[in-house]
Amino acid sequence: MSLLTGNNIRMRPVEIEDLDILYQWENDAKNWVESNHLNPISRFYLEQYILNADNNIYTDKQLRLMIDNHAGITVGIIDLFDFDPHHRRAALGIIIGPEHQRKGYASEAIELIIEYAQSTLELKQLYCGIGSDNQRSLNLFQKKGFKITGTRKDWRIYQNRWHDEHFLQLLF
Repeated sequence: MSLLTGNNIRMRPVEIEDLDILYQWENDAKNWVESNHLNPISRFYLEQYILNADNNIYTDKQLRLMIDNHAGITVGIIDLFDFDPHHRRAALGIIIGPEHQRKGYASEAIELIIEYAQSTLELKQLYCGIGSDNQRSLNLFQKKGFKITGTRKDWRIYQNRWHDEHFLQLLF
């Protein structure tokens, strides 16, 4: 079994054929709260990202992988970003399309990326920020071993209300 292939998914680099689904997910305002986006992203920008990314975490400081189920359907995206090779850490983010949620894809993708971060990148830690009211994501990451190590008070504003964000870390 390949390092980036699990029982139900495989993770692969972004291809130009992924432009439409990336455009859809990146411009879904429901995803902006967790990704800290404030505005839509153009097709042109996303196309340039796909065409110009080295797909090398050491040069891009990011690794974006598409998550496909074994039927070949793209179900999500997982990102390692804010990569810091000196301090051996990276941030982790994931989006699973709404119609593919609650099928175990996120859980398996996180397990695979943890293994990759440890064995291939030799990282010391992964981290992420999750809104304190996003219980599903908090439960998922905590089941994978992430611990809440801090809370940023009134960190995000949406729906005209301030919300806290938990900072989670997984130390290897």
